[in-house]
Amino acid sequence: MKLFLLRHGIAVERGAPGYDIDGDRPLTPKGVRKIEKIAGKMLTGMKIDFDAIYSSPLLRARRTAEIVAKVFDMTPALEFLDSLAPEGTPDAVIEDLSRRLSSSGTSLDNILLVGHEPALSELGSFLLHGDVLHALPMMKGGLCGLSIPALAGGRCATLDFLLTPRLIQRLD
Repeated sequence: MKLFLLRHGIAVERGAPGYDIDGDRPLTPKGVRKIEKIAGKMLTGMKIDFDAIYSSPLLRARRTAEIVAKVFDMTPALEFLDSLAPEGTPDAVIEDLSRRLSSSGTSLDNILLVGHEPALSELGSFLLHGDVLHALPMMKGGLCGLSIPALAGGRCATLDFLLTPRLIQRLD
């Protein structure tokens, strides 16, 4: 299986007037434009294909996932997982994914997870190293690709790539 981790796009800053609840912070117009470009490059430049997209339910991640789903014509395949929220743990994400993989009637070989920092870095570290001490810092709009022969709790993945938004946008 290939697991792709995408950090949400640029969002309204924490504490900005009118956004007292963290989960209500939307993407900025610049954040929307960048995610649209990144999603287009993932499709055309990287030729990635997804079988499923799972996202944190928080607005900035939800909107990022919706943009990607629209570009990939996968809106019905988009689901939201509480375990991908900022306070989610790698164990909870793995449990949610395992449950969906076992209940799915089809093969899910390429899965996109859209979430937040530091939770995505901790998930990547856990899958690569078995702990969260070796985090893979991800910029907003950054993408990480992992190969996973069998999803398990720790040391089950190989790093395929870790790309910044700027590098993704330069791909042809």
